[in-house]
Amino acid sequence: MIVKDIMNQTVKTASSDTLIKDIASVMCLNKISGLPVVDNEQNLLGILSEKDILKAMFPDMAEIMQEGGKPDFEAIETDYKNLLDKKASDLMTTTVSSVTPDMPVLKAASMMCVKNIRRIPVTDNNNKLVGIISIGDVHKAIFQENLLKQ
Repeated sequence: MIVKDIMNQTVKTASSDTLIKDIASVMCLNKISGLPVVDNEQNLLGILSEKDILKAMFPDMAEIMQEGGKPDFEAIETDYKNLLDKKASDLMTTTVSSVTPDMPVLKAASMMCVKNIRRIPVTDNNNKLVGIISIGDVHKAIFQENLLKQ
C-alpha cells in the first residue's frame, strides 16, 4: 500500500499571512490539529499545529527559573487573545517533513513515529502540496486491509 492510496486530497490550508484566529477557527470547527501553510501555487512553506499556537503562549521557563519566580498560568491563559492577531508565518514550523504519493504507507508512518508527529503533508517532487495523511489514516487503512483478508 502506498501513500496515494490513503491520503486525503481535500486539505485545509493556510497562507503565511492568515491570522491565527482564522486558523484556530478552522482547526476547532473541523476537529483537526494542524494545517499546512502554502503559497498561491500550493508550495509547502510550513505547518502550523495547535501545539505551535499553545507553545507561543508559554514564557521562557529557563528565564523564569533563573529569576526564582513561578509562572502565573492563569494569566498566561488570558494572554491567548494576544496571539489571535498574529499571522501563520509568526508561529508556523518551517522545517517540515513530507512524504511523496508513491512512498510505502509504513515508511511514512515510521517517519511520523520517529519525528513524533501525528500528520504529515504529501508533496510532489516540486514541493507542491497534494495531500495529507495522519497516523489515524494509516491505522485505519492497515486495519481495513487486514480485516478484508480474514
